[in-house]
Amino acid sequence: MSTPTRTSPPIGGRPPRWDSRRRGTVAVPAEAQAPSADDALPPPLEKVNLAHAFTHLSGPDTPRPVGMLHGQPVHLVRLTGSGPWCQHATGDALFFVTRGHLRVELRERSVDLEAGELLIVPRGVEHRSFTASEALVLMSAPPQGAEDAGQSPPL
Repeated sequence: MSTPTRTSPPIGGRPPRWDSRRRGTVAVPAEAQAPSADDALPPPLEKVNLAHAFTHLSGPDTPRPVGMLHGQPVHLVRLTGSGPWCQHATGDALFFVTRGHLRVELRERSVDLEAGELLIVPRGVEHRSFTASEALVLMSAPPQGAEDAGQSPPL
């Protein structure tokens, strides 16, 4: 009686996680799947030239959306003066300064950012932005809505 032969594993080890053979499911080609009205198409994959995009901003403190990251909008903004105090319960806020100087004020301290520096403010931390002149900033934060309705007044 002979022993059963085993097939050798694929080169590189086990199949990748996205391989439909792992769970015994049958993969349906994309062209065979009929899109439904509920399916949201992903945004097109395009690069953004920051220097060019900042020249097309409509005015100070008016954000220009450039995409989404983990469900949060990413936008460019030309900041002037001080912004309102806010805190986000559902996500972090990111500030990346591309030109100018920005101070992000927290209740307990301030963080000064120069061009090329970024700061990630964790969810739940109250903060506001301040600039004495003008700063060009790439920002990402949860959309303002019901969570931001209870913002603290400026001190």
